Amino acid sequence: MAEFDFDLFVIGGGSGGVRAARMAAQRGAKVGMAESGPMGGTCVNVGCIPKKLYSYAAYYHEAFEESRGFGWQLPGAPTLDWETLKANRAKEITRLNGIYEGLMTGAKVLRLQGHGRLADAHTVEVAHADGQTSRHTCRHILIATGGTPYVPEVAGRELAVTSDDMFDLPQFPKRLVVVGGGYIACEMASIFHGLGAEVTLLYRGEEVLRGFDDEVRAFTASEMRKAGVDIRVRSDVARIEANGSARKVHLQDGHVLDADTVLYATGRKPRTDGLGLDALGVRQEKDGTIWVGEHFATSVPGVFALGDVVGRMELTPVALAEAMALVDHLFGPLPGKAARAMDYDLIPTAVFTHPPIGTVGLSEEKAREKFGAIRVFRSDFKPLKHTLSGSSERTMVKLVVDGASDRVVGLHMVGADAGEIVQGFAVALKCGATKAQFDATIGIHPTSAEEFVTLREIART
Repeated sequence: MAEFDFDLFVIGGGSGGVRAARMAAQRGAKVGMAESGPMGGTCVNVGCIPKKLYSYAAYYHEAFEESRGFGWQLPGAPTLDWETLKANRAKEITRLNGIYEGLMTGAKVLRLQGHGRLADAHTVEVAHADGQTSRHTCRHILIATGGTPYVPEVAGRELAVTSDDMFDLPQFPKRLVVVGGGYIACEMASIFHGLGAEVTLLYRGEEVLRGFDDEVRAFTASEMRKAGVDIRVRSDVARIEANGSARKVHLQDGHVLDADTVLYATGRKPRTDGLGLDALGVRQEKDGTIWVGEHFATSVPGVFALGDVVGRMELTPVALAEAMALVDHLFGPLPGKAARAMDYDLIPTAVFTHPPIGTVGLSEEKAREKFGAIRVFRSDFKPLKHTLSGSSERTMVKLVVDGASDRVVGLHMVGADAGEIVQGFAVALKCGATKAQFDATIGIHPTSAEEFVTLREIART
């Protein structure tokens, strides 16, 4: 058997790549990794972590307003120090980068700072930051390079920014135009509105958050509009022009919007440039994602891919689970453990809009397609907190039940702490919980979460 420098070489130091490298090394494999940027990938540097930190920051603005109803008197109008927020975020991200580097060091993974490309099915060439190159032979190669924001062809596109830029803008945008209707666009619109910007969100479709439950989409959009985000559907950009340091956004319907910053959040594409995939014959789909079959194997034996670059479910915990399944396949599970297999059913997720969304399982529309006969239970209400806060924000909870088996096949929430609440219920759905079992569960009072176990009236079938 041929000798290789490494049993596994990982290209990409994001969530999936780091987990695969560390767990493979734990099995006794010799592992190398190439990453050209800071460790942690999108999630740590320009995704989940900074987004959630800025979401927390935005909630303080709401809390200052709401506190008056609870008897608090502020000495003056609070103001946001954008530079302080940016600096504190950067400090935390740097700390996390160091933790990820430490994980590689602790696992004895050879960490190379540079851009990796496939020279052949068992060789990675790394272009180092100092201009030098190195070549490494590998029994297995894993591509875990993630994705990058995509901006469509539109006149003046160079005047727009992407989500990667939003956390470190030189000046806080008092007027922000967001183009897009997916979860990143809606999150950024909510967050920067909460931080004090005047936000207009443009989406060319009929309703934002395509792919989510229709009722969740409509309810979230309504709450965002009520809070002050100007959401305009069936609206698209014709061109963007500079207006000094500001921007003029010309819409296809003839309207013109003035903005300090224009954010394009119209999707992401796989980060595959410069990997040498075409020359090697690695099959890619029309959208650029890498095709993978069983056990995340690409069309070239010995080369594997996972995470956002394969485009199955672009979520950090999914990449982590995929990495564990791949390592178990290549190097065997830990002693006493069964080999993991990736299961994409009932994966919970959250959208950190204001109010946030938590969801697990099927939308009402998908459940009807799959099961035919279903029962839908839903409620919307003013949370106890807002009986004094003065806020008009409402919460919605919804259960989708298979009519034949009584299983809860979809659970959705729009409201405070939705992600925290739905994570717990996701365990119940994974265990096959029925509506009868939900009904038999005692609620915790007074909470919004208890609404899920007190829903009795069928909204529709």
